[in-house]
Amino acid sequence: MLGKKYFILTFFIALLITNTVQCYSQIEKKYIRQGNKAYDKNKYSESEISYRKAIDKNSELPDAVFNAGDALYRQNKYEDAGKEFLETSRMTDENKKRAASLYNMGNSMLMSDKIKESIDAYKGSLRLDPNNMEAKYNLAYAQDLLRQQQQQQQQQQQQQQQQQQQDQQQKQDQKSDQDNNEEQANQQKSQQQEEQNSDQKQTISKEDAERVLNALANDEKDIQEKVKLAKALKTKTKTVKNW
Repeated sequence: MLGKKYFILTFFIALLITNTVQCYSQIEKKYIRQGNKAYDKNKYSESEISYRKAIDKNSELPDAVFNAGDALYRQNKYEDAGKEFLETSRMTDENKKRAASLYNMGNSMLMSDKIKESIDAYKGSLRLDPNNMEAKYNLAYAQDLLRQQQQQQQQQQQQQQQQQQQDQQQKQDQKSDQDNNEEQANQQKSQQQEEQNSDQKQTISKEDAERVLNALANDEKDIQEKVKLAKALKTKTKTVKNW
């Protein structure tokens, strides 16, 4: 995300602390010295192994743990290195050593793109050693990166919101068009039905008209027959004499 090109200043190397190993046993000091020699030759994996051996002999060795963190950092294992530095800061009561551990932890977190964690670590280091200019510089740099990151996130959120609004408006427009099409289809269907019903009514009216005409014709024929019959009866009545 932010890349690995951070402007991190002096990194506290292991030798700044490992000189104070007088209280350790000879075998523990031996492993630490072996680790330091490998570290100086840029053989960081070998140096880590030696520091681990010292820690296996005595888990309460802040110098060996710190140096193991250095070796991990040089192998680009930043998160693992940060864990070692955090552990070192908890293992010692000396402010200088704790400040150095937290400073290196800040560098490790920054290289892991964990900017908020790096800021907390730098602040912790400066509380113990306010004169550490490297910690002040890296703190300012990390805070600037965090502001940039937050601005990018805000811009992305705004873009997402705008896209969501556009998608929602598009869906509404599509639904409106669909509703209009359905309404037009229903109107056309209704009009066709009315025209069909009108045709049926017209057809029925013609048939009814024919029946009515036929009925009228039959009635007229019956009337004419009745008139003829009445005339015939009248004629017969006239020819009959009175008794």
